[in-house]
Amino acid sequence: MNVPSIRAVLPEVTAGADGLPWIEDAGKVAPRDARDLSRVFLDRLRVLEEGTPEHQYARNTLIEMNLSLVAFAARRFRNRASGETEDILQVGTIGLIKAIDRFDLSREVEFSSFAIPYIVGEMKRFFRDTTWAVHVPRRLQELRVTLARSKEALATALNRQPTVAELAAHLDLAEEEVVEGLVAANGYVAGSLDSPAGDDESDATGPRYADMVGDVDPALGLFEDLHALGPLLQGLGERDRAVIEMRFGQEMTQADIGRELNVSQMHVSRLLSRILTRLRTGLLSP
Repeated sequence: MNVPSIRAVLPEVTAGADGLPWIEDAGKVAPRDARDLSRVFLDRLRVLEEGTPEHQYARNTLIEMNLSLVAFAARRFRNRASGETEDILQVGTIGLIKAIDRFDLSREVEFSSFAIPYIVGEMKRFFRDTTWAVHVPRRLQELRVTLARSKEALATALNRQPTVAELAAHLDLAEEEVVEGLVAANGYVAGSLDSPAGDDESDATGPRYADMVGDVDPALGLFEDLHALGPLLQGLGERDRAVIEMRFGQEMTQADIGRELNVSQMHVSRLLSRILTRLRTGLLSP
């Protein structure tokens, strides 16, 4: 085995301390050499005190030497990456670190065989948690996969698409759970609002889904306010209701209301202020 050239990676540690070779560029170690060197570093990592420069060097070197495993595992997801290659490599590296921290040489298995499931598991978790257009509970995400497989198997056996009842019987689930899973599956991919809303998806001149989305009706808020205001108005005294009717129903001025009630305009202003404060308080109270 050819050990790469040596340099002092940690200035305070002399080359060859603790029986570890100092690797100039761990990322350039050939995979075959990385396999042999990893066993040496993993063996020493078990006895080095955590937090020491030696432990940090051994752990970091193991990570850099085995990043090729992350790149290898990422290839199976290249069709799903969609510009997220960097994120996939990052989460894969997290899996590699977990494998390094949990590996035991006594198991007598190659580190690569032990690490790949951890790396792939982190990548799958990344896709599971980030590729859904609408967030749904983890239970329903997993149920979607199970339903998809069962639908395919039953469709082959029955030569038609299975019913909800058949899926429920096949999976030993309640029909309500199957329906819930099927509905949740719609959140995996979001359709564009610019897509044609008719049966002919190639018709670019037809209505779009966006054309069918309702707009906010400003009158709806007014209706809700008036509906809440009704009981408050009923709770007012007869004169107070008359003042509100003249001011806002008949749109009379305060001077006109004063003449109607035989009071001053200033008194009408105070009456309106008191009544409106009472109504406003009632509307805003929980």
